[in-house]
Amino acid sequence: MKNILEAPFMVEMIRTATNMYAHGWDERNGGNISLMLEEAAVAEYLDLHSVLRTIPTGFTAPALEGRIFLVTGTGKYFKNVQYAPEVNLGIVRLQDQGRRADLLWGYADGGQFTSEFPAHMMSHVARLQVNPENRVVMHCHPANLLAMTYVHTLDERAFTRTLWQMCTECIVVFPEGVNVLPWMLCGTNEIGEATAEKMRTARLVVWSQHGIYGAGKDLDETFGLIETAEKAAEIYMKIAHLPRLNTITDEQMHLLEQRFGIKAREGYLD
Repeated sequence: MKNILEAPFMVEMIRTATNMYAHGWDERNGGNISLMLEEAAVAEYLDLHSVLRTIPTGFTAPALEGRIFLVTGTGKYFKNVQYAPEVNLGIVRLQDQGRRADLLWGYADGGQFTSEFPAHMMSHVARLQVNPENRVVMHCHPANLLAMTYVHTLDERAFTRTLWQMCTECIVVFPEGVNVLPWMLCGTNEIGEATAEKMRTARLVVWSQHGIYGAGKDLDETFGLIETAEKAAEIYMKIAHLPRLNTITDEQMHLLEQRFGIKAREGYLD
């Protein structure tokens, strides 16, 4: 077997978690990542028949039966992932229609996957129905997006339009916009179900006064989505109290649609 710590998916996961911490998005044990892995790729590094232990999940997800995920651990600090990946990360395979997860590697201190695991898996199911290439769900706490949920209306159209107006690239990067949930208790199936429903129409879901969920086909895409939205929110928070003399108009955003071959969410532009 090859060294699991040298697997491309492991190297990229460690780099991403480290970068997210460096950006200030994942204080303490805030935030989590789940990456769906291809069985053939994992089989080069692990004996897929060797189960370390089984962890109940507390939910069902028949669509993910047999799927393998690399997931950050509960209570783990992103800053420590690069130093002790085998403690802070784990590779699990869902069994029994998602009711249990067989641990194939990691969580070496006896830990388990993030408490947001249900929300992640439900979001994976929702995004796979929209895009079969989706592989990543990422949750973090970017300061400016959080701040924005305190001072901006949570209406999804208005929230999206504000972000689009802050930076020319925004409508190109997330033309489907951003969906928004009111404050809900985290770590529950209820917030998982609500997030998954929002994921059917957008790859970014803001949790008010908490953070953001992003989804994508790989770690780079998902990180970039959140990074772009957070930069727009930062600009907004810097100018929200000032009179706005200029903006990106709807007419200009229509020009961006034509230039980049994208289509803004229906009804979001005048």
